[in-house]
Amino acid sequence: MRVRVAAGGHYRGVADWVAGLFRRELPVPATTASRVLRAVIGATAVTAVLVEAVNLLSADEPGFSLLVRSAWALLRVIGFLFLARAVRYGRQAAKPFGLVLAVTTVFAVARLAEPRRGGFLPPAPVVAGFVLLTLECVAVVWLLYRSAAVEAHLSTRPVRRHIPGWVLTGRMAVLSYAPLTAVPFLVALGTVFSAGRRLPFPTTVVLLSGWAALAALLTFVAPFSSFLVVVGRAWARWVVGFLGVVALLLQPALCYALLGLDGLIRDGVPLAIIAVLGLWALHRSRGLSTWVRPNNGTPATPASASARP
Repeated sequence: MRVRVAAGGHYRGVADWVAGLFRRELPVPATTASRVLRAVIGATAVTAVLVEAVNLLSADEPGFSLLVRSAWALLRVIGFLFLARAVRYGRQAAKPFGLVLAVTTVFAVARLAEPRRGGFLPPAPVVAGFVLLTLECVAVVWLLYRSAAVEAHLSTRPVRRHIPGWVLTGRMAVLSYAPLTAVPFLVALGTVFSAGRRLPFPTTVVLLSGWAALAALLTFVAPFSSFLVVVGRAWARWVVGFLGVVALLLQPALCYALLGLDGLIRDGVPLAIIAVLGLWALHRSRGLSTWVRPNNGTPATPASASARP
């Protein structure tokens, strides 16, 4: 009987979460800190677009790889819009989302900063824009994690389900595995019939097939399994950990084999950092209660009561 009650409560919790997806919510009252944070987020998005545009215009030979990476970097502007919305609505998920977005944005733009032919550094406007973008990303992360006023704003909305901060951080890291794998895969795919292919054609095709399988695995399995971690499924933690280890080992190796040292630095290192963050978040969240009603079913408490990294 106890098992049935517990299971029933769990499924009711999942049903409440699904219903919440279609429930209209109003933003929490804005504060000076939230306005400043949203302004910094907006400035970061604008800077990213300008740096990518300047880099494309100054590139000696804009090839397929640069176009793919530029398109992916531009998509991050949408991510910043969602981050600003999360801040406006006072969601605690804004913190890990902002952390992962800031780290990967710096690497995404760094991948575009190609030096001029015969030089060691990109053009001065690209370097200046990259430095400015890095400072803005640091400012976003600092405000999210170190500003007491921002913390108070993000704690305004009562929580229906308690989710520790480390669990949310792991969830956001895992969701970024697939795009961080797909972008270098597309770049490597463009070298199959080009003079820049590093390996024989049959070997390249085999490695690309394995890379496509890895991307598919991270696309279809990682999001669902990380959600099960959020709702407290212990076995899902092993699945997420396995995916993180696989991504950490295979992605840099494939980048080096098909794209060389440049590809390893540009595309292998970012996923390695995010995978380490995801595994560390998984380790730090061991034994923490997640997806439970605050205070054993009493009225919801502010999100500041949640554990956070």
